[in-house]
Amino acid sequence: MKSDNSSHRYFDCVEACGVVTAVGPGLTGRQVGDLVAYAGQQMGSYAEEQILPANRAVPVPPSIDPKVAASLMLKGTTAQFLLRRCFKVEPGHAVLVHAAAGGVGSLLCQWANALGATVIGTVSTKEKAAQAKEDGCHHVIIYKEEDFVTRVKEITSLRFCREGYGSLEVLKLRGYMVSFGQSSGAPDPVPLSAIAAKSLFLTRPSLFHYAVTREELLEAAGEVFANVASGILRVRVNHTYSLSEAAQAHADLENRKTSGSIVLVP
Repeated sequence: MKSDNSSHRYFDCVEACGVVTAVGPGLTGRQVGDLVAYAGQQMGSYAEEQILPANRAVPVPPSIDPKVAASLMLKGTTAQFLLRRCFKVEPGHAVLVHAAAGGVGSLLCQWANALGATVIGTVSTKEKAAQAKEDGCHHVIIYKEEDFVTRVKEITSLRFCREGYGSLEVLKLRGYMVSFGQSSGAPDPVPLSAIAAKSLFLTRPSLFHYAVTREELLEAAGEVFANVASGILRVRVNHTYSLSEAAQAHADLENRKTSGSIVLVP
């Protein structure tokens, strides 16, 4: 893929969107000029050009802005497997989302709300609390000011929780605690006795294992794009950097100075 004057290529860590400029010999299904996106596998999106395996390139519908597609692929398909496959959220469930104002968190809150769940989000500032509220959180907890375990217990017992090992205390019988991604570092050890007390489920899934086949990847991306097109999901591209600022963009991500999504543009 390569950027040109009419269709820019946008970047977000290990996800990107761009125009196909050449295809390998004998390849069918993709052609020069197609707008495609990828996520999760094939490192190196901080680049002007990239060679991609054809089975990882997902066609982007005309209704989706390339910048949105670039910022959506990794986080959107992550939200999809967390809410629809790792644990199928349904009406009546209560969901706790840590870092609710982040890129994945924002999508999780909107999608879980649309599925009929009670959504509780934790954030670090009042500004992020306002965003989480807009994104569908029924209850927002500023964890620097409140004890989220106490607050969640006051609200409800959870069936599903994203990250935060203190969250084990607020899960109901047979609840799910899901930790994913590397931004928070390695998780602390959890004694089996803490899980057995309520027959809890603890998992640390990866998108790599939920989008192994091309069929799985296309199904996940298709559902995400459809939810954006229908208005269920609003993608917040809150930060834009030039490609020459890639190092600063990466540092801001690691230091939690961003909310929503960031993209790099040529």
